[in-house]
Amino acid sequence: MDNLTHSLVGAIIGQTGLKRRTGLGMAALIIGANLPDIDAVYAVGGIAASLQMHRGVTHGPIALILMPAVLAALLTGFDRWQDRRGKRPPGRLPVRFGWLYLLALIGCATHIAFDWSNSHGVRLLEPFSSRWFYGDLLFIIDIWLWLGFGIALWRSRRRELRGSDWRRPVRVAIGVALAYMSVNGVITYAQEERALAASPGDRIVIADEVPVAFWRREMISGTGDGIWTVDDRRYGDVPLARCDLAKARRIDPRIGAYLFWSRAPFVRQGKDGWMLADARYADEPAEIVVPLPPGVCPPVRLP
Repeated sequence: MDNLTHSLVGAIIGQTGLKRRTGLGMAALIIGANLPDIDAVYAVGGIAASLQMHRGVTHGPIALILMPAVLAALLTGFDRWQDRRGKRPPGRLPVRFGWLYLLALIGCATHIAFDWSNSHGVRLLEPFSSRWFYGDLLFIIDIWLWLGFGIALWRSRRRELRGSDWRRPVRVAIGVALAYMSVNGVITYAQEERALAASPGDRIVIADEVPVAFWRREMISGTGDGIWTVDDRRYGDVPLARCDLAKARRIDPRIGAYLFWSRAPFVRQGKDGWMLADARYADEPAEIVVPLPPGVCPPVRLP
């Protein structure tokens, strides 16, 4: 999910009252809810490094244990540094490392759970396994979560300033969000079962989320050979088996990285030759494609 959603989730959890368990508790939750995305630093290494590392080891079990400890230590050190300089806010609660660790752990766990919820997926077991897990529940930017969480936080803060029950709005918001995700899960399951029944020859069916209209799904189906049907559109100018992808990997490391990441890979012809693409993002403005080296796919006369 986007980082605004992750931050809102961390803040919502803090407003349930957990932020009062320790000084800097809210900071631990919000930073922790964004911390697994530290792997974005690999983007500077190009598309190959980015696709191989993103939503991988920093979203796995070892990182889930270690990253909160590092964050808790940094926050504890920051509090002591402010105290030594005489700049520690007088209203801050005593900082407790154990609670900071637990809150950072909760924040990191929510990040991984929400990343799992969309079709981009996450490698939950990295580095022990590189298997991708997909929830297919929420679009990567969900304005309904923004709206619900944003209103709940606003109401909670207003009540807190007035001295009334400020925990209730966010607790209601969490319940509504869980119900919303459950409804999306039912929609996804029903759509995939219907698609499989309509096309029994297809081995792979993906109910891809769409923005705003959470009740809709863009159905992607295929046999895994590189020819995909996205709703009523066909993608894949040539089956993957007709391209020498092993040779392509040896020539360009980006090919292997792309195939490792891609859930619905296909080959299409671009202006400068063959391109490797993913049916989940076909025709999108931010479509991620990688050019295939010359000579690895046969010439095909396109309609």
